[in-house]
Amino acid sequence: MFSFEEKLEKYAELAVRVGSNLQKGQYLFVDVTIENAQLAQLIAKKGYEAGAKQVFVNYEDDVITRLHYDNAPLEEFDHFPEWQKVEKEWLAEHGGAFIKIKSSSPDLLKGVDAEKIAAFQKAAGQGLAKYRQASQANKVSWTVMAAPSEDWAKKMFGHLPTEQQVPALWDAIFQATRADLEDPVAAWKKHDETLSKKVKELNELRFEKLHYTAPGTDLVIELPDAHIWGGGGSKNVNGFDFMANIPTEEVFTAPLKGGVDGYVSSTKPLSYSGNIIDDFKITFEKGRIVDVEAAEGETVLKNLIATDEGSHYLGEVALVPHQSPISDSGLLYYNTLFDENASNHLAIGSAYTFCVENGTSMSQDELAVAGLNQSMTHVDFMVGSGEMNIDGVKEDGTVVPVFRNGNWAF
Repeated sequence: MFSFEEKLEKYAELAVRVGSNLQKGQYLFVDVTIENAQLAQLIAKKGYEAGAKQVFVNYEDDVITRLHYDNAPLEEFDHFPEWQKVEKEWLAEHGGAFIKIKSSSPDLLKGVDAEKIAAFQKAAGQGLAKYRQASQANKVSWTVMAAPSEDWAKKMFGHLPTEQQVPALWDAIFQATRADLEDPVAAWKKHDETLSKKVKELNELRFEKLHYTAPGTDLVIELPDAHIWGGGGSKNVNGFDFMANIPTEEVFTAPLKGGVDGYVSSTKPLSYSGNIIDDFKITFEKGRIVDVEAAEGETVLKNLIATDEGSHYLGEVALVPHQSPISDSGLLYYNTLFDENASNHLAIGSAYTFCVENGTSMSQDELAVAGLNQSMTHVDFMVGSGEMNIDGVKEDGTVVPVFRNGNWAF
């Protein structure tokens, strides 16, 4: 057994050595909430030990964020601060690495004017478009991880006494990310090898399309001719490995933009922009979303889809077995970083350019010809369950079982 302080230090080391895989002489940029200043300090320590040129920390405050949404006028949400745009672009151009620590309450913006949320998401998408393109093309190393907030911990562990809620969430995070093991870095290297083996198998199969069936779901997703499956670690343009998400249990690729038909139903709540979207169904025709219905958060979901033309299409298809560590824990995190790694999922919006051959060197026009969707947004939602079957269909019509009852069939 390790103490909390020992596990937190291991977690910070994962962020630097496995997540961003910071190299000597790089800048490091960390987004974190003020509730997790101790973690930020440890990440900075590990960063400088790895040879960081300088570590920049951006502290966020959920209370101030909510005050802004409640009190600022609507027109204030129509633009994204230029200095934040320049900051990210400058760091990306100068080889910076990025670590994002997600902590916000799933209900942070519940009850906020939906127009304000939609306006800010659109403005942020436009303002950070250049940085997003760099990250989705693996031109920079980046990772997304998580740390508790009191409100998030209460959402998950409200049945426990107040003083036990944050420690319970920390324990869940440490377990899901392997930070509670003797050597988390070695454990992640082994896990990466497992995911890479499945990636290799899927790339060799060369499916033309995937057919999903489950209660509330009957969906066909075509794949681009030159599609590439990925999963686990990625490589940046300089050839250095990094792990974009910790945890991660998925293998993924890009769908053909105009090749999605049928309907799919969510299987877990989606926490998006401080709101919960739940029990929803999305219908597609020739790739485009043509109908949406949700029991909770329908307006927020519709505003997400209306962000731009590309947000009416899918940008990612990801496979995660139902019998996986996070799913087996029985916990619902109300946080996509974790919940998407307990379930097959799809993403509304932009595709990762490395999901087609030579995609990272293609222009936007060439990516469009290759069949990849482009958008200012990228939002994953969960569709998998123990009742889902997926068939892979080859060009000659051969059908290969990929998932049966929620788990790998090969």
